[in-house]
Amino acid sequence: MAQPAMSVAPYWELTFDADGDVDGAQRDRLLAGVRQRGVRDLIVFAHGWNNDRAGATLLYSRFLEPFPRLAPTARTGYVGVLWPSMRFADEPIPDLPRTAVPVTATGGPVLDEGTRHALLETFPGRAVLVEQIARMLEQRPPEEGELAEFGRLVRLLVEVVPPGPQALFAADTVAEGVPQDEPEMFTGATADVCEAFAAALRGSQAGGEGPGFGPLDPWDGAHELLRQATYYTMKRRAGTVGERGLGPLAGRLAAVAPGVRVHLVGHSFGARLVSFALRGLPRGVRSVKSVTLLQGAFSHYAFAGRLPHDPRAGGVLQGQQNRIDGPLVCCHSRHDSALGTMYPLASRMAGDARGAAAGFGAGDLLDAKWGALGRNGVRAVPGTRGFLLAEALTGRLPASGCVNVDASAVVRRGGAPAGAHSDIVHPELARLVLAAGRIG
Repeated sequence: MAQPAMSVAPYWELTFDADGDVDGAQRDRLLAGVRQRGVRDLIVFAHGWNNDRAGATLLYSRFLEPFPRLAPTARTGYVGVLWPSMRFADEPIPDLPRTAVPVTATGGPVLDEGTRHALLETFPGRAVLVEQIARMLEQRPPEEGELAEFGRLVRLLVEVVPPGPQALFAADTVAEGVPQDEPEMFTGATADVCEAFAAALRGSQAGGEGPGFGPLDPWDGAHELLRQATYYTMKRRAGTVGERGLGPLAGRLAAVAPGVRVHLVGHSFGARLVSFALRGLPRGVRSVKSVTLLQGAFSHYAFAGRLPHDPRAGGVLQGQQNRIDGPLVCCHSRHDSALGTMYPLASRMAGDARGAAAGFGAGDLLDAKWGALGRNGVRAVPGTRGFLLAEALTGRLPASGCVNVDASAVVRRGGAPAGAHSDIVHPELARLVLAAGRIG
């Protein structure tokens, strides 16, 4: 994909590696440029699952394009955060071409070349594992134990290689100071997990059981297990990059340009990244004036002091909204099936929601306990206000605290399996970012 021209200026890139280390030259250009250009409001946008710089830049250019028109007198600068994540090619993004994904003779998905390449880029040094996984998805071996072997290979692919810091950033909740365990998709029987994913896919694509639907084949959910395991790695990386990379950099910016007002915007796992940046802010820094989460792909209890189903536990980001000198605005949509269907299944802990593998009917229970911000909004945080998108744009948003905005009216396009998860390029959402930050 050719590098697109950026629609706004001044614009800077910040590239982070998986451990949160930033490109030093880019950092220095940003710190110097913000002062030289007299920037007053700096909008920092972090992408979610994404395969390359060109794709991320295209997203930023399209989303940010309305800002100069909507706030013509504001002295605004823009930052695009680039961090190592990936997207499976079968997930459509509205307004962008969709890749044709090959299938097996029985109709099951296999790994296309684009997804293979993305896996190799995302997990360097693990080419043999990627090829073994791809071969098993294509052949779907019927022998007993082969599905368990597939699960073992997937776990090997996504495991953290010591001594990096990423293992500390996977949890969304803590119980008595101890982060939650890994989800059941890593600890349970692979056949049961794959069958649960297969049932969920059937329900989301064709409305569940009906004429022409035979018994579930666990291999139909194996591709989804690989996807969700990979996205668990992205979730872990997002927390690492936010707290160890973007948060400290925002603190450094506040020191060299104390008058600059920072507005953090994140999509999907990028929403987790900018939220964890609040934990990485140096003590006393109050330069972050708003945070806008677009279809955030992490727990709706992440900011909660206590969980409704376990008073001993709380969100890993509890109280971090108080680091913002302004509101934390969370956009959610009922049309986001990536977060409404697959995310709860992938996030459930071992021993919870038993019986979900038997069918799709347990989805509501799973969503209530393991649901995501981008589907349900912030939960269990006292004082959280809720608005429809139209209400949020015609009234005045709260000046602080958590604010849920139901964006289903515009975040509604997209096909299986992700639904409207990536349908975020809308001028209404650009206006919401401006309203949250009181820009212009």
